[in-house]
Amino acid sequence: MPSYAASESTASFFTAPDGTRLAYRTEGAGDPVVCLPGGPMDSRYLGDLGGLSAHRRLILPDPRGTGRSAVPEDASSYRCDRLVDDVEALREHLGLARMDLLGHSGGANLAVGYAARHPERVGRLVLVTPGTAAVGIEITGEARREAARRRGAEPWFPAAYAALEAITEGTGGDWEAIAPFFWGRWDAAAREHHAASRPDSAEAVAGFSAEGAFDPPATVAALGAFRTPVLLLAGEFDLNSPPASTAEFAGLFPDASLVVQPGAGHYPWIDDPERFLGAVAPFLR
Repeated sequence: MPSYAASESTASFFTAPDGTRLAYRTEGAGDPVVCLPGGPMDSRYLGDLGGLSAHRRLILPDPRGTGRSAVPEDASSYRCDRLVDDVEALREHLGLARMDLLGHSGGANLAVGYAARHPERVGRLVLVTPGTAAVGIEITGEARREAARRRGAEPWFPAAYAALEAITEGTGGDWEAIAPFFWGRWDAAAREHHAASRPDSAEAVAGFSAEGAFDPPATVAALGAFRTPVLLLAGEFDLNSPPASTAEFAGLFPDASLVVQPGAGHYPWIDDPERFLGAVAPFLR
């Protein structure tokens, strides 16, 4: 079973434009790919992305206020649009003229924000089960329920689906109860990963999507002129980022490929590392 712990000895640091000390870790060797976590939260939950580190050197930053990165003095700097400056500072720190970029979940919003502002700095772009707030694609409660109903044969389904209905209808609901929907198999590995996949800063989470964080019309326009190859990977069972919304996202780019990983949820490198690597590693080669 994989471990998601990262020792302090693996941490490296750089300084953001506002002076905040930010951390990142490195997995593997070879040409780098910068991997932006969702949440925003400590990047440890990404592990080595199912063995992607055997193909590329993964640079995994902890967003400000999470993991081993410092808490900023200005709470408004948690906004997604402001975090673009942190990604650019990391690129400069690494001495890269251009960088391949991977964003997972909410980190995909930051990845496309960076690509929209610095298209000449991006080599290839990978968006894994991407969030869509940055491009204004709405995922309805019914779309999430439809995805969830595909798991109706699972023993945990009745309680999880009841909680999901309560959450989507705004009548309460137990967020912990819906956790099984986010993995293709709710087994011991998924449970361990769930324990390592919880945001560690409520302030960072709230600030990420604060007012002004996203400008969908401007971002969509910029992505329409983005000529770099893009891979979008969806999980067949993912109710957070359903395949239909990811397909709509792919349609915003001139040169995008869409892969729907069978049997996967929101963390496809956990559900089936071999399939995940089969899609992502050749694209980044």
